[in-house]
Amino acid sequence: MLNDPHTSKPTSFRRFRRFLIPLAIVSLAVSGVAVSGRFPGPGTSAAIRETATDAPLVRVETIRGKVRPGETISSLLGHLLGPGEIHELADRCRSIYRLRDICAGSPYELTLENGAFKRFACDIDNDDQLVFSRNGEDISVSRQPIPYTEEVVTVGGTIESSLFEAMVKSGESEGLAVRLADIFAWDIDFFHDIQQGDTFEVVVERRYRDGKPAGNGRLLAARFTTRGELHQAFLFQDGDRKPGYYDENGRNLRKAFLRAPLSFSRISSGFNLRRKHPITHRIKAHPAIDYAAPIGTPIHTIGEGKVVFAAYKRYNGKCVKVRHPNGWVSMYNHMSRFGKDIHPGRRVSQGQVIGYVGSTGLSTGPHLDFRLYRNGTPVNPLKVKSPPARPVSRSNMAAFRNLVAERIAFLEKGREDATAMAPARGAGKVL
Repeated sequence: MLNDPHTSKPTSFRRFRRFLIPLAIVSLAVSGVAVSGRFPGPGTSAAIRETATDAPLVRVETIRGKVRPGETISSLLGHLLGPGEIHELADRCRSIYRLRDICAGSPYELTLENGAFKRFACDIDNDDQLVFSRNGEDISVSRQPIPYTEEVVTVGGTIESSLFEAMVKSGESEGLAVRLADIFAWDIDFFHDIQQGDTFEVVVERRYRDGKPAGNGRLLAARFTTRGELHQAFLFQDGDRKPGYYDENGRNLRKAFLRAPLSFSRISSGFNLRRKHPITHRIKAHPAIDYAAPIGTPIHTIGEGKVVFAAYKRYNGKCVKVRHPNGWVSMYNHMSRFGKDIHPGRRVSQGQVIGYVGSTGLSTGPHLDFRLYRNGTPVNPLKVKSPPARPVSRSNMAAFRNLVAERIAFLEKGREDATAMAPARGAGKVL
């Protein structure tokens, strides 16, 4: 065998290698080999990049990651789209979702085709994602539901000290306790009315994404028994109205006013027109309910209306007043800060965050001083009975009753399962 004068390897081996390498490359392209691994992706050092060849001339890459603090669409897509394209996308998104509102930590998925932009999807809340998709020369913009798979489950528990603690002990998140409290907020004061031994059952959609748990979806039905009184709620969409919660007879659970402006707290001082002030020690009217809560706890307006005052007052600290229909005014004092865009003239909806608990003004500690007036006269908020909103319409009552029967079956199953588990867990334990 002859040797090449410039190498110690035989000439025949060099010829074989020149033939082998191109053959291997062609084989990989034809077979469509998929390669996956971790690579630095746009906007994140921990994005997952998956590459696959669907055909000899099409190479598809999928990059998944989360938006990091300070990142924008420009930093995520600027290496793939020109400034003009990104500016146009921002303009077209305004009626769907403002790009500047995309939050750090939001999951995203970027798809490339032969190294060029093909599709971008980014979560904008727990339900929807913003999607850019290239179709030829055009890039479409849309808001689409996140692709979850769901199953309906029933959760139950018994109160030992608070709904919050009972829900967590049942294996659920704090958020589900807040949602349950919000549903019954017009009829139950969850830091004043409930007591040990009260029970709850909840029918909720459990979500999965790519086979992994992804939190809860809609709360379909709920039951809460307190002081021997049964409260039930069923999610129903009555015609073109927004979905809402109704009791078993079709009465709307939503009322003109919430029972309280805080989700979880305790009353530290009640309505008293001859109270001794804790700082000045003088007898002075206290036409308010004081809710003790940690600094930063969100404060919700009890009803829809118009902000008529939002500023600092010497004794009241940071204060907001909201005028409601029919001569009602609600007042919120000692806040640490105001809610977003809360200013005089601003319309607010029921349950909207208008501020956060603080201790500004003449205050002995963090709490909310909440006041309610009717035609200028102070009224005890705990004694106000608010009328309900519209009930289920007659035309949809039959469909509603069918839904109630189905949901009650789920609630009863949850109660039976909880009862069966009680002996193993002991009396008074959360189920």
